[in-house]
Amino acid sequence: MAIANLVHASSTLLDVGCGDGDLLAWLQQEKNVSGRGIEIGQAGVNKCIARGLSVISGNADIDLQYYPDQAYDYAVLSQTLQTLQKPKDVLEQLVRIGRYAIISVPNFGYWKNRVYLACKGRMPVTKTLSYQWYDTPNIHFCTITDFVNLCEELHLKIEKRFYVSHLGVPAYFHNKGLLANLFGEQGVFVIRK
Repeated sequence: MAIANLVHASSTLLDVGCGDGDLLAWLQQEKNVSGRGIEIGQAGVNKCIARGLSVISGNADIDLQYYPDQAYDYAVLSQTLQTLQKPKDVLEQLVRIGRYAIISVPNFGYWKNRVYLACKGRMPVTKTLSYQWYDTPNIHFCTITDFVNLCEELHLKIEKRFYVSHLGVPAYFHNKGLLANLFGEQGVFVIRK
């Protein structure tokens, strides 16, 4: 819901890694958004199409280059950046395709993850990071601070930034977000060129 609240009514949106289309369906019904999706998993594409959503099968790492510049008001990537082969390249494509990119990332620096690793000596398995180390789709582990640093490196402007706590409560932060890095299960960002 944190991402849905950032999207203006009657806007256009590309949801990259849209899964089974929950966000797209909600935005179309509740905010009259003209949304499209791209999803790598065929099961997700099939579910989206069965729901009447405009979704294609595609790989964000290689297929975003075919979208025109500024084609959408928003390009959304929710909980997917860390699963991509080329997250930096995809981020650059998103800000090219959309006037704004809305990105959410799981925060591997969250204090409970740190304690779990320190006390148990194993990679954390939580509600947010629900996979074992050997079957996780996550291949690039990052923190909120890592993401802010990447945006700076790419000279991207962060319009809004907040973290979401384990209670689902968003809290805005500034700069590198050192406290956000400790207390946020995920970071959510609105960025542009």
